[in-house]
Amino acid sequence: MSPGPRAPGPVLAAFGLLLARLSSSSAVPDVPGFAALFGTKTRYQEVNPNPSADPSVLRPPPGERCVPVHVTAVVRHGTRYPTSRNIRRILELSELLTGGRRDPGGAGGQRDPGGAGGQRDPGEAGRLIRDRWECWYTEDMDGQLVPQGRAELRQLARRLAALFPALLSEHNVRKRSVSFVTSSKHRCVSSVEAFQEGLHQHWGRHGAPDYAHRVDDELMRFFERCRGYVEGVETNRTALLEVEKFRHGDEMEAVRRRVAEKLGVAPQRLTPDLVETAFFLCSYELSIRSVHSPWCLLFEERDAQVLEFLSDLQQYWKRSHGHAITGLSSCPLFHHVFRTLDKAGRPRRSTDPPPEPASILVGHGETLLPLLALLGLYKDQTPPTASNYHSQHGRQFRSSRIVPYAANLLLVLFDCQRGPRLQLLLNEAPVRFPGLAEDAPLYRDVRAAYRHLLDGCDSRTECEVRPGARGPSTEL
Repeated sequence: MSPGPRAPGPVLAAFGLLLARLSSSSAVPDVPGFAALFGTKTRYQEVNPNPSADPSVLRPPPGERCVPVHVTAVVRHGTRYPTSRNIRRILELSELLTGGRRDPGGAGGQRDPGGAGGQRDPGEAGRLIRDRWECWYTEDMDGQLVPQGRAELRQLARRLAALFPALLSEHNVRKRSVSFVTSSKHRCVSSVEAFQEGLHQHWGRHGAPDYAHRVDDELMRFFERCRGYVEGVETNRTALLEVEKFRHGDEMEAVRRRVAEKLGVAPQRLTPDLVETAFFLCSYELSIRSVHSPWCLLFEERDAQVLEFLSDLQQYWKRSHGHAITGLSSCPLFHHVFRTLDKAGRPRRSTDPPPEPASILVGHGETLLPLLALLGLYKDQTPPTASNYHSQHGRQFRSSRIVPYAANLLLVLFDCQRGPRLQLLLNEAPVRFPGLAEDAPLYRDVRAAYRHLLDGCDSRTECEVRPGARGPSTEL
């Protein structure tokens, strides 16, 4: 007599519970509690949960009549697929887990007691991953923009058009008064196209817009063209010593062992790189598919905080304040922005052509972070190092909050009674220029604060300096 149907085992029961949680709300996915700790792979909505075209974010002095006359937006591309390098790591991690299910086929078909790379009895999260998760990533995805990323840029465009109706108007865009510049990477080109689609939608137009943009890697990928940066930081192993020391330090070792136990693999087979890969798998599936992936169940809040700090060390020492040349490599973009602002704020005769009302510059996290560093933003008195993790929980420099997907830096120039004023917004929230007390200080005061950069900061001079001549930035 054949047996009757069996009750669901613990794995199926757990997976059923997970599915029930995911399906309980189609509009709001079940989000891991550490969703705001994914560093540069954080969703924009974790940083700005309810973005809107709220005019209260524009803050010229209340007693002074001011009108926006120009906005420059430096925008990171939207949510993307992993790059091919990260996909290769995902495939390596998948192979580490799935290899243990295969019949080796030799020597009587006996299974290695250690499995493929030392498999052990996994925890609930590991069982879910092994039994239910299938790797769907392929190398040809290679950092391409995903549908959610296009939506982020369309929505940003609609909000900015509503906030600056006289600047991002249909008339200004159609007559090519608004400039659109992008990096050559397909995720950036797709993002600048999506931004233009958003403007089109805001005006109530149907069909595809007449895309108009200029590719300029010298401006948007300046970091590739700065020899001092490439040789002194990008390809210099000693430049990231703090990152490597923390990657192999006590905090990461504790995370590695906890994750290995949950996955059921020998700790020595789970490298720090693969731990990061598992963490980013949680972030990819949340940002791309709005799914609370079983990979997320491998991590606790304390693990996510350690991995966020590792990501911040990487961004700080490679893309931000860690080395002076990194910020200086962004001189071409810095000068371009201020030349544009100078033209927009310059007194004009009635016969002069009107200034450019808006400039949309689409690049990368690697574009934004050096520029923010050059402007002196998010610089903690004590830099993050491999040895001060426990004293850095209140740090300003958090890449999760600064450069999520679709991050944006807005420079808004006002025509005011006392003269032009400039306001800075990051991710649509007001940010003050370092050392200046007002939200929208007089433009001449901003220029005075950056006089040393406006008069200097020559990229050819800075970038051709012998790489070893610039050590870590020691300014506090």
